[in-house]
Amino acid sequence: MRARLFAATAAAAGLTLIAAGCSPAAGDAEEEVAYPSQDITLVVPYSAGGASDLSARALATEMESILGVSIIVENRTGGAGAVGLSYLAGAAPDGYTIGYMPVETTMLGLQGYVIQPDDYELLGQIVSVPATIAVPSSSPYETLDDLIAAAEAAPGTITVSNSGAGSIWNATTTALGEAAGVEFRPIPFDGGAPAVTAAVAGDVDAVVAGISETSVPAADGSLRVLAVFADTTSDALPGVETAQALGFDVIIGGWGAIGAPAGLPDDVRAALADAVAGAAQSASFIEVISNSGNIPVFVDADAFSEFFDSEVARFERIFGES
Repeated sequence: MRARLFAATAAAAGLTLIAAGCSPAAGDAEEEVAYPSQDITLVVPYSAGGASDLSARALATEMESILGVSIIVENRTGGAGAVGLSYLAGAAPDGYTIGYMPVETTMLGLQGYVIQPDDYELLGQIVSVPATIAVPSSSPYETLDDLIAAAEAAPGTITVSNSGAGSIWNATTTALGEAAGVEFRPIPFDGGAPAVTAAVAGDVDAVVAGISETSVPAADGSLRVLAVFADTTSDALPGVETAQALGFDVIIGGWGAIGAPAGLPDDVRAALADAVAGAAQSASFIEVISNSGNIPVFVDADAFSEFFDSEVARFERIFGES
């Protein structure tokens, strides 16, 4: 009886499989799933709390509502951004790993890091970040001239924290030193936030960082910002002059964009570029960035690609590459 029951059950199962194979539903598994169908990771190559992190998180919030999936911000620090950027370049080009790309993307490969600009798909610029220099509130240096005079009196001893060797803030420190004819001692950290924390604690003489990273501790009295390296002053730093107005012809800053590993499918690239455009031009994103002292700047993927290439060429000239 058990043998007959087993045979009947097996036969029924076989008929079911045959029927399933002939059914139109058999091809459903081969159909492409619309993008995006799962959470997206947004890699930030610096520590939490800095200008890059702020911009990335503000953008992610807006992109979530556009794409209808969660965007998880993941901080991967080290090497002035090289660790996070390397991780981004090596991720699968499927649209589920994107990243915040700072100006350092165009610089690091010229300084010995394994970062190649061609390894990324550019999705648009979202922010401009003016550089600033600040000292602890307890510092004896009341003005930029005071700091310069101290560096002149004791070359290589005035410590200036930054977001990492090879970073734009390290380059800013060098540019200021060259303009003033003095030598500073750069102290690298894994991002602007820890560099600012070191200055607030009095562990360094000064810090060079983005305006959003210094304006908050300046407002609560824990830092004194001596200058902003932009062509105009900022409402976020009332009373702070530009370095140029103070006699030091240095205008420099960072920028931030969103990118992905090279090789994205066209439809995925288009969906992401549209989401970045919508998020970067949203009222909420613009408000967050403007209130931080940074400048919301949206440049679409195609136009940004041209600017990006010009930045690569600019830093090749600066670092002596042909």
